[in-house]
Amino acid sequence: MNGPRSTVDTYLRAWTTQDPDLIETVFTADATYHERVLGEPIRGRAGIRAYWESKVCAQQARIEAKLLNLYRADDGHTVVAEWEAIFDDLVAGCRKRMREVAILTFDGDRIAALREYWASERIGGPAGGDDGRTAN
Repeated sequence: MNGPRSTVDTYLRAWTTQDPDLIETVFTADATYHERVLGEPIRGRAGIRAYWESKVCAQQARIEAKLLNLYRADDGHTVVAEWEAIFDDLVAGCRKRMREVAILTFDGDRIAALREYWASERIGGPAGGDDGRTAN
């Protein structure tokens, strides 16, 4: 990988392709992942992979994600990324839009810590069905 932008691009590609092997490549062996910042973090690559398989692979489909902004802190290790995603929420049975800001701490080209802050909204009908958008 070639720095934070490449790593974030790989993270988003792992999400949209629902690839647990690829998600492991962006984290350090002892990384922490705060999906809900007020709770305990998910720890280590194996824990992150298990979370990814249970959440992203089993509960989401038709995922689209794009990076909106990427900011680097002066410390050389911290990056703030903002992205938007649209996906089928298979648990809720609907299409959702999510906007997220993630604070990432890097060790070289890999993420050592990730903290997510996000909000989502329902944007369409049943998962796999009408997403509320019109085709051109």
